Amino acid sequence: MCGRFVSASPPDEIANYFGAQAPEEALAENYNVAPTNEVYAVRAKDSHRQLSPLRWGLVPFWAKDLSVGSRMINARSETAPAKPAFRRAFKKRRCLIPADGFYEWAKPDKVPEVVDPSAKKSAKPKKQPFYIYRADGEPLVFAGLWERWIPKDDDGNDIPDAAPVDSCTILTCSPNSVMEKVHDRMPVMIPPNEWDHWLDPESDPDDLLGLMVPAPDALLTMHTITTMVNSVRNKGSELIAPGTVAGPLDLA
Repeated sequence: MCGRFVSASPPDEIANYFGAQAPEEALAENYNVAPTNEVYAVRAKDSHRQLSPLRWGLVPFWAKDLSVGSRMINARSETAPAKPAFRRAFKKRRCLIPADGFYEWAKPDKVPEVVDPSAKKSAKPKKQPFYIYRADGEPLVFAGLWERWIPKDDDGNDIPDAAPVDSCTILTCSPNSVMEKVHDRMPVMIPPNEWDHWLDPESDPDDLLGLMVPAPDALLTMHTITTMVNSVRNKGSELIAPGTVAGPLDLA
């Protein structure tokens, strides 16, 4: 899955990268984007691309309130085309979600036990956070879905003239050989030559299923970081500084 990521590049720079129209208002740089935060997304609008802030955590149009979105930050690419929460978006409302990098936590069974001779038993392994990013320094481009939700009254009816909320989710797939060393899922990444195909609401969804594959192994690199990233209150660039791991985690 992808539960935290980095969005620190200036919006003008991001818009230029995608050949998109820049947003009217900029989001603050954030090295620890968390669910329900606003994130940049690229969508097709008429004959051009537009960069817009969307709430992270897709809220289906039929939801009673926004809270359901916090559980829908990711959508499994294998089931999203048929799942009620995502199938409408997969058909017509696809987006690209740029990121400077993302975080993942290696499961305890992938982190060696630290044996303390003075203790009666070994210390329990803890999850080790990693920062994952493109080896060439280019932005990551996640496959996303978006939806528009209208605020509801107590009876579940749309409130007339209420401001809609546009939200998004990141599609995930099985990991490549780099990612599988730390997690069993990874974000789907769309290459530049497929951006228009993915964004076009007229594209046949069945033709897009072939894009739901792991990124090439050579695309990504990673390094360990400190557990400061565990707290969403920490949002600065120090989060991505290389750290150390308490044991020989083999990433070769």
